[in-house]
Amino acid sequence: MRAVVYQEPFQVAVQEVPDPHIEQPNDVIVRITSTCICGTDLYVYGGRTAAQPGTVFGHENLGIVEEVGAGVITVEQGDRVVVPFTVACGFCRNCRAGSTGSCLTVHPSGRAGGAYGSVTTGPGAGGQAEYLRVPYADVNCLPLPPGTQHESDYVLLADVFPSGYHGCELAGVSPGETVAVYGAGPVGLMAAYCALLCGASRVFVVDRVPERLATARDIGAVAVDSSTGDPAQQIKDLTGGEGTDKGVGAVGFPITAGTGEGEEPVTVLNQLVQTVRPTGGLGVPAPCVRCEPVGVVADAEPGTLLVAVDTLFEKGLRVGTGRADVKRYDRQLRDLITEGRATPSFVVSHELPLDEAPVAYQKADQRVDGYTKVVLKPDAG
Repeated sequence: MRAVVYQEPFQVAVQEVPDPHIEQPNDVIVRITSTCICGTDLYVYGGRTAAQPGTVFGHENLGIVEEVGAGVITVEQGDRVVVPFTVACGFCRNCRAGSTGSCLTVHPSGRAGGAYGSVTTGPGAGGQAEYLRVPYADVNCLPLPPGTQHESDYVLLADVFPSGYHGCELAGVSPGETVAVYGAGPVGLMAAYCALLCGASRVFVVDRVPERLATARDIGAVAVDSSTGDPAQQIKDLTGGEGTDKGVGAVGFPITAGTGEGEEPVTVLNQLVQTVRPTGGLGVPAPCVRCEPVGVVADAEPGTLLVAVDTLFEKGLRVGTGRADVKRYDRQLRDLITEGRATPSFVVSHELPLDEAPVAYQKADQRVDGYTKVVLKPDAG
């Protein structure tokens, strides 16, 4: 089958790789019809991980079930399904508690669970390919209505839509509240969109990219251009000096390797601390990693972030972190799409054949030609 394969930093290729096959009775094989390029993929693409040549990318996947293991009960051949980006077993302590993003069977070390195409843990190859093996299929396959309707909406259920909603849940967003979202990439825009779905009275979205700020305005948020001044002060000025009730940090992986642009996640976290009013809540659904090779603070070791904990404490702020527990939200979010109440595909900038993945990766990494969220179509000509 054809798949998007990592070769070296800033270079991927579409190559022939072995087809996946049923390895355990609870596996299914899915023929992929839509698969997205994620900011996490761009982080790996830039050579910032231990990824080896031959790694198949792709953890945001939707398709048709082609083959079913003997132990699978609820999934049948021909079903249209979307697959959460992290793999859950459904029976470990965390999964039983609803924390499927931190499955202990997939990743027993105490860190968050593994994803498709992960360079450390997970089921193996990713889904930017013609076929994907899905383990624990009864848990990890979310059934969708048959056909092709809402394809680019439903595929976002694999990651960015529930991740944005997760950010709001971590922060504790309630109807009528004000919310600040830092970062207007796909997850940040989804967080802003979900805050509005949850009834927030005003949502402020902070970024410096004009196209992203324009999209934030289009969905009804207040765009805050961080290149024109301190965003925390701008938001305070817009809220009568009080700040917002809640805040979501969605900068995550810096994807402008080699350009010197972008911000350290610690800068954004500290701006959130300044932005949110005393006793408010913060949600951080995106990974926080330092820009390579060194950060802005000389005495911070790799992997550390010097957050203003004193201010965090004095303001009595509550902080929630962690990867999205997709299975906690995906059915409700699916039904919002099905009933026409949500259209998350507004973040999708391009739908392209799988063969165009190398160019799409390059342009998405460089943030050029309007490339933001790319959906690849393995079955497109």
